[in-house]
Amino acid sequence: MVESDADASVETARCSVRKTHLELQVCNSRPMRTSLCHGVCVELDSDTEAVANKVFKLGCISCKMRGEVPAIAYVNWYFMAPDETDFTQIYSYGNDIIIDPRFFNRLKQAGSTDTNDLQDGSISIHNVTFNDTGTYKCTFIRILMYPNHKHQTNTSKFININVVPQLTRGMASILSEVMMYVSIIGLQLWLVVEMIYCYRKIAAAGEEALRESAAEYLAIASESKDNCAGEQVTE
Repeated sequence: MVESDADASVETARCSVRKTHLELQVCNSRPMRTSLCHGVCVELDSDTEAVANKVFKLGCISCKMRGEVPAIAYVNWYFMAPDETDFTQIYSYGNDIIIDPRFFNRLKQAGSTDTNDLQDGSISIHNVTFNDTGTYKCTFIRILMYPNHKHQTNTSKFININVVPQLTRGMASILSEVMMYVSIIGLQLWLVVEMIYCYRKIAAAGEEALRESAAEYLAIASESKDNCAGEQVTE
């Protein structure tokens, strides 16, 4: 009876340890799963050359450094033409409101949607005109919600846009394409040289093997002939 109670106590302790270990594993795995579910934010520079009568995307990304802290962000866009000295607000991202008459029915959201914690405040300009040339300013106002207080950060990005009749390729793009073709041709030539070298090496090895086989065959034939001649002399 005592042994049965002791065995039962040991089994209960084992189950308790297993349960605790399992709970620790689950708790430790939750942050990992959560971190894997969040996307990675990367701040990329916007393009600066727009084509007339086309759609152009004004990129503006401001990544939140503390991903675990909830926040609310507001994005406002401003424009200053080459002949102007001050910025004029043209768009409010969160409210999707076009403020400047020059851009009525031509600005659309092209970044984050369905969230108060904006990180991508990009917009697109439809039916681009030459009057859209100028400097654009994107302002992020982010409020971090800490347990005991709120902290506000302001970030501004400036984009100089030039409108052209048709898209032109930069020198860097041309050089990159030339280097790509040069690399491809160089690799193909290297492969051809390697194939010729390997073929010659294999052919030389085959000829050497044939010569060794022929010499071995002649040696065996000569030895057999000598043996036959010796037997005849003995007889």
